[in-house]
Amino acid sequence: MTAETNRQFLLAKRPVGAATRDTFTFQQVPVAKPGKGQIVVKNQYLSLDPAMRGWMNEGKSYIAPVGLGEVMRALGVGQVIASEHPGFAVGDYVNGALGVQDYFVGEPRGFYKVDPKLAPLPVYLSALGMTGMTAYFALLEVGAPKAGDTVVISGAAGAVGSIAGQIAKLKGCRVVGIAGGEHKCKLLIEELGFDGAIDYKSEDVIAGLKRECPKGVDVFFDNVGGDILDAVLSRLNFKARVVICGAISQYNNKEAVKGPANYLSLLVNRARMEGFVVMDYADRYTGAGQEMAGWLAKGQLKSKEHIVEGLETFPETLMKLFSGENFGKLILKV
Repeated sequence: MTAETNRQFLLAKRPVGAATRDTFTFQQVPVAKPGKGQIVVKNQYLSLDPAMRGWMNEGKSYIAPVGLGEVMRALGVGQVIASEHPGFAVGDYVNGALGVQDYFVGEPRGFYKVDPKLAPLPVYLSALGMTGMTAYFALLEVGAPKAGDTVVISGAAGAVGSIAGQIAKLKGCRVVGIAGGEHKCKLLIEELGFDGAIDYKSEDVIAGLKRECPKGVDVFFDNVGGDILDAVLSRLNFKARVVICGAISQYNNKEAVKGPANYLSLLVNRARMEGFVVMDYADRYTGAGQEMAGWLAKGQLKSKEHIVEGLETFPETLMKLFSGENFGKLILKV
């Protein structure tokens, strides 16, 4: 290895409301040499996810928060350039928690190898990565759609929603996406094969649900929370399933999270609302990845990536998730 500089974004403080550039400390340090059992990865692409905002908060969650002064956590793909680990060789491409930096140095806990000859590296952060696994298991295991069901997806033009909707179509469902803006709604129908779309920015969501889901909603895959969750709860069918995959509308709240006022619809319709965390299905990723890869190869599933170049743009690029600027999976090219 030659001496290289590692640019890093560290968590400087726990934000109240939106994370901004001053939430992080930017530093440049020499790349360390690997110790026993460690590897050095030259990061190529980093996954930007709404969950990153939650990782900045203190308090109990499904994963420990990022510590103050630590490199901001991010999943990514890159190439091993030095190794003191028997399971990884120089030249291997890996997927893992690389962090918002140029180089990862450490033990490859939870890392796995990927093959850029089988799929472009960004796809291993979208359809063939945690995004795809989230869509697959949240929809099929928690939502449990049946052919003929009406499935509604919020955040439908985002990374997870766009894949979940396509999987629901593959399973024979009527799929309606809720997204922000005419352009996104058009792409859902014309490019991804959704049956209908509701533009929450320009129309009343309840009116849109009555138009697009005249027979009610059997499965609601929620990535947004807040008012949209409330609106869909009012249209549930008997024994409907509501999947709480995320609540991006609430992550930057300075006040308490807004809970659903229409929750009694769950009682009346004997419906179920269940939270989802993808790590609960880790032992089944391989099989799901193989099925997803098959759908991609056959053209039955499209993986949409929104790639922004430049590690230095990280704070502003992350905020695209919360302003709704991205279509598909938001990825930072290091």
